[in-house]
Amino acid sequence: MEDIRNIITFIKELERLKINTRTAWTSTGRRESIAEHSWRLSLFTIVLEEFFPEIDFNKVLRMDLIHDLGEAYEGDFSANLAVQPQEKRKREEEAIERLIAPLSVKMQQQFQALWQEYNQAETKEAKLVKALDKIETIIQHNQGENPSDFDYEFNLEYGKKYSDFDPIIRAIRELVDRETLGKIHR
Repeated sequence: MEDIRNIITFIKELERLKINTRTAWTSTGRRESIAEHSWRLSLFTIVLEEFFPEIDFNKVLRMDLIHDLGEAYEGDFSANLAVQPQEKRKREEEAIERLIAPLSVKMQQQFQALWQEYNQAETKEAKLVKALDKIETIIQHNQGENPSDFDYEFNLEYGKKYSDFDPIIRAIRELVDRETLGKIHR
């Protein structure tokens, strides 16, 4: 029974991902939650599954849902802010450890392994999630009701290196970049 209580504690703690916002706005001008981003990222990967038969989509979906768990306590930091990557990663890793502490050791290890794999971006699964994570963010920026001083030009280079691993992902990125250029030139 204690294991079940611990799972419920974990699930309750996940509400933080629903209430903490990202530095992206929806089309209605409301800040997007971390959970909303992860949800749409998951659907983004699902609709691309047929293009990547060699990729383990069970792992990809798990990675989609786990990749931003480290933002549960402090929220999202804008990519164009000068945040030290090592410090950000350390804080996120500590947050994940805190968040998943109620879970079994086996489950904790699975979560940590997926999060590490995502951050290392060396496997095909991690490369796909990393690239689509950046692209989904830019799509949200392009369709969002952003502040008047929003820096669309930053998005033209944001995470671009992650799209180079595959021609389909590169093509998606090119289409999204064209939308971004349209935002800049209007």
